[in-house]
Amino acid sequence: MTWSDRLAPSLDDFAALAKAAFDALPEEFRRLTGDVVFRIDDFATDEVLDSLGIEDPFELTGLYQGVDLSRRSVLDSNTQPSMVFLYRRPILDEWCERGDVALGELIEHVLVHEIGHHFGLSDDDIHRIEDEA
Repeated sequence: MTWSDRLAPSLDDFAALAKAAFDALPEEFRRLTGDVVFRIDDFATDEVLDSLGIEDPFELTGLYQGVDLSRRSVLDSNTQPSMVFLYRRPILDEWCERGDVALGELIEHVLVHEIGHHFGLSDDDIHRIEDEA
């Protein structure tokens, strides 16, 4: 394969890979995800990185922003939709460093991880589930 004519996947390419990953998830899982908005950016904003205490923007591959399902109430007046952010450049960086996983698989992994936060799971919960799988 000649790589001299290849370009890095664009934000739109990432969005297509994320959509394909989401569409391949079990229907019940997708249904429970509800109205979460998915967004692809090159990096997290400086405000987000500062709020998380992260200095290197390459350290954050994804983020869930919103009220998770375990803390929602019918009395909530939250009008902001829950969002899952995938960060293209850090994901590409991890993909290149690892070299042992397809890009679509890595995007799926980050996507499912962030959806786990939507369901109210902590990072420790998610890592334990991954280790047991």
